[in-house]
Amino acid sequence: MTRATGVGSMPGTTDADHAEATRLVLGELSDLAHVPEVPGRGVTAGMIGRGLAVVDGLGADLQPAGWRLTDADGVDHRRARSLLAQDLDTVEEQAQDYAGAFKTQVVGPWTLAATVEKPRGDKVLSDHGARRDLAQALAEGVRAHLADLQRRIRGVERWIVQVDEPSLAAVVGGRVPTASGFGRHRTVDLPEASAHLEWLVAAVEEAGGEAWVHSCAAQTPWSLVAGTGARGLSADLDTLGPADLDTFAEALESGRTAALGVVPSTDPTGEASEVRTTERVQRWLEMLGLDPDAVGEHLVVTPACGLAGATPGWAGRAVRLSAAVARNL
Repeated sequence: MTRATGVGSMPGTTDADHAEATRLVLGELSDLAHVPEVPGRGVTAGMIGRGLAVVDGLGADLQPAGWRLTDADGVDHRRARSLLAQDLDTVEEQAQDYAGAFKTQVVGPWTLAATVEKPRGDKVLSDHGARRDLAQALAEGVRAHLADLQRRIRGVERWIVQVDEPSLAAVVGGRVPTASGFGRHRTVDLPEASAHLEWLVAAVEEAGGEAWVHSCAAQTPWSLVAGTGARGLSADLDTLGPADLDTFAEALESGRTAALGVVPSTDPTGEASEVRTTERVQRWLEMLGLDPDAVGEHLVVTPACGLAGATPGWAGRAVRLSAAVARNL
């Protein structure tokens, strides 16, 4: 059975918007719901703030240039952790009778390292030891985060942790700017790039879940991602090149999940057709020589990326359209 899910983020600016997003996700994505994210509430609700809220054993604070690691938790770091706990309270309250698969999202180690600064400035990415410590602290934090969710929602049949890595392509391509903006950080060796993801994948599996890696960015090294042992690959279908298509086909044939972003993540200029979107996925499978009946249960339909930039009306429509396309498939 093909399923549908969301990438994670939803539009809104208030806690009430998060509660409404939770109702929408649980109601429309009953086979594979997820923890909604509403980054419009502020930096502590954004992807990096939520990732730092999960990290175990490292302090952080918000500086004019962005998030920075510190010796002790700053007030904004404490707010990020409090907001995450509050959001999980909302999900727990509304998901008491939920019995399908369930997904949570966390920023990946390389996107975190490319965004967060060291205590004395410049990105964590610039320091081999610092980026290792951050990746390991994230892996430990994800164990605790997943265990917390498992205590809160008892009826879930399958737990998934989506690792968001929009900056992975820039990290391995040497395109992350230095603090001055005039240079670029050196390319990370592929074995090290793989190892940091492998730590997180292993932590998820040891905690009783399965890890998917998601990126909407072009030139994401999907063959590297597939080699980390991740059980799912999640991408905007428009960003995949010929070599990436082979990687996704091999993942499906081996029984892993391919989550295809095929529904617009912002309000489309024209009508987004359920029929045409379904046919697009069918044509993609045909092009790869895959039997829909054989791989259909490993397919997941999603919006192309997060829905934070959509209007509330389109966000609801995109969720329902994803679910409809999955049923058609």
